[in-house]
Amino acid sequence: MKITKQTITLDSLRFYAFHGAEPQEAIVGAWYTVDICIKADVTDAILNDNLSGTINYAKVTEIIKQQMQIRSALLEHVAGRIANALLDGFPAISSLTVKVSKQNPPVCTPCTASGFTLTIER
Repeated sequence: MKITKQTITLDSLRFYAFHGAEPQEAIVGAWYTVDICIKADVTDAILNDNLSGTINYAKVTEIIKQQMQIRSALLEHVAGRIANALLDGFPAISSLTVKVSKQNPPVCTPCTASGFTLTIER
């Protein structure tokens, strides 16, 4: 067997948070979704069904939750903090993509979501 790509994804993690550049966003808050795509060598988990050979999804989610609780004016800043915290917490990550989206943003016209996507390689 030749493994050519190994990707872990967590899609549409949902959080209520208070990010935003406008003062009222710090008071009212909004729903956000976070999507994560992690590239790491998890061959041990594939071959041996061993949790220690992969990236623990629950721990990833806990790190994201912690970062979402820290207020930021910009989604770019939130995504950067999440990416850095995950890289710090999981040395096995070779690259990751973080997408943070704000549901129903205050942009003066109907809009389902606004978002920012960041990809980082080690």
